[in-house]
Amino acid sequence: MKKMMLVLLAAFLAVPCVAQDWAKQEVEKSPRHREWVNVRNGNRTISAFVVYPEVSHKAPAIVVIHEIFGMTDWVQRMADEIAAAGYVAIAPDLLSGVQGLTDQSAIGKAIRDLPPDQITSDLNAVADYVAKLPAVNGTVAVAGFCWGGGQAFRFATNRPSLAAAYVFYGPPPSVEAMKAIHAPVYGFYAGNDMRIGATVPSTVEQMHAVGKSYEPVTYEGAGHGFMRAGEAPDASAGNKKARDEGWVRLVGLLKKL
Repeated sequence: MKKMMLVLLAAFLAVPCVAQDWAKQEVEKSPRHREWVNVRNGNRTISAFVVYPEVSHKAPAIVVIHEIFGMTDWVQRMADEIAAAGYVAIAPDLLSGVQGLTDQSAIGKAIRDLPPDQITSDLNAVADYVAKLPAVNGTVAVAGFCWGGGQAFRFATNRPSLAAAYVFYGPPPSVEAMKAIHAPVYGFYAGNDMRIGATVPSTVEQMHAVGKSYEPVTYEGAGHGFMRAGEAPDASAGNKKARDEGWVRLVGLLKKL
């Protein structure tokens, strides 16, 4: 019985990662050029998914940081949507090189155990790589979701040249680290996500105290992960509304780059 319960739990945890056929199908239908590239970072190689917009000019680049679920079909779908809006999108697999991840529980643990300095180094390597692509105008911003939202906020404390950070339902860095932020930070939060939502008021105060730009918006009726959940075929009304409004806001902010 115990073994059966563990099997069922593993299957349940794996669902968010594998049950995304809708996202995979949308990416496969995309007319935009997309490719996997290898980005060198010292003795490490980071696998990254790149999508190019269909535009006649050089464009800004957006580094897309995945959720705790890892490099899923939805992450690729989000990169493609950002490219459709007119930007070069690059989504690095921050678990590149990690072996033996057989289920979502293992993926989540491996992501939580990633060394912070390695994450920063990998993201810097990816940002350096994409900034030098012929199709990019040199401007680089970051957008992260869930775990990636927290990493996007933290990356803003480690890369002064970032043009902007778009933080989707991720926790803030320490107030001491906030002092190093140069880019404006835009937050996207869910009303039904008190674990993260409870941090927003103090983050507003802390960012203001150190003279940094921080603009959070909370979408009532939505739950954590609404940018992904709001696109799913079985999306709740609250998540779908938040996803639609959050996307409109993101596109509007990207136009300021």
